[in-house]
Amino acid sequence: MRITIKIGSNVLTRSDGSLDVTRLSALVDQIALLRQHGIEVLMVSSGAVACGRSVLHSMENLKTKDNVDERQLFSAVGQAKLIDRYYELFRDHHIHVGQVLTMKQNFSTPDSYNTQQNCMEVMLENGVIPIINENDTVCVTELMFTDNDELSGLVARMMNCDHLIILSNIDGIFTGNPEDEGSELIRRVKKGDDISRYIQAKKSTAGRGGMQSKYHIAREVHEAGIEVIIANGKRNNVLTDLLIDHKDVPCTIFEK
Repeated sequence: MRITIKIGSNVLTRSDGSLDVTRLSALVDQIALLRQHGIEVLMVSSGAVACGRSVLHSMENLKTKDNVDERQLFSAVGQAKLIDRYYELFRDHHIHVGQVLTMKQNFSTPDSYNTQQNCMEVMLENGVIPIINENDTVCVTELMFTDNDELSGLVARMMNCDHLIILSNIDGIFTGNPEDEGSELIRRVKKGDDISRYIQAKKSTAGRGGMQSKYHIAREVHEAGIEVIIANGKRNNVLTDLLIDHKDVPCTIFEK
């Protein structure tokens, strides 16, 4: 089995915007167990900008001209911190990781596409987990992916994955606001099902996406024959419960 796991910013950050190392460590432990069960894993990890913001939050009078400057600065500092954390945590499990920073145009021409695909195939063949993120230091405005949901969908299709797991900070898609008592979790979605009327337009607090983006990408990937699961990355053991123990985890599954 080969899977792509997308980990959202709201999963990896605390309410104050700092990196949640405890949650990060728990997810790494689970991914290590998936590996022991013969599952190949590619990771699309958000959190670089949030990491950089937490590192530099104490600096007074940041020397940036606008929001683009600020995002580039936070990303450059935060990506180094984030990948270092992953490196240390996976090292405890004797697993190597590699960083793949990509851009939208890398998916637009055959040569770039094949080069990127080959790079990640070689990593997987040698037991290295690719940790993929957009290169926010140079990707701005029209050069950017919509968000890492879009990137994870492209990676899942490029690498012929069996599953795409999108980890958010809620259990999946609900029939209304997840905080409303009458809202119900939509557990199964079959090909051709249209549940767009239930999708909330509200954006993520820490990242660029929202459930609208997740649903759009999930439908595209699902139509390509890949099972998609939207689940709560803050639930303990969510990955191992879903993929190893096959427990009835609250989530939304776009079934094959």
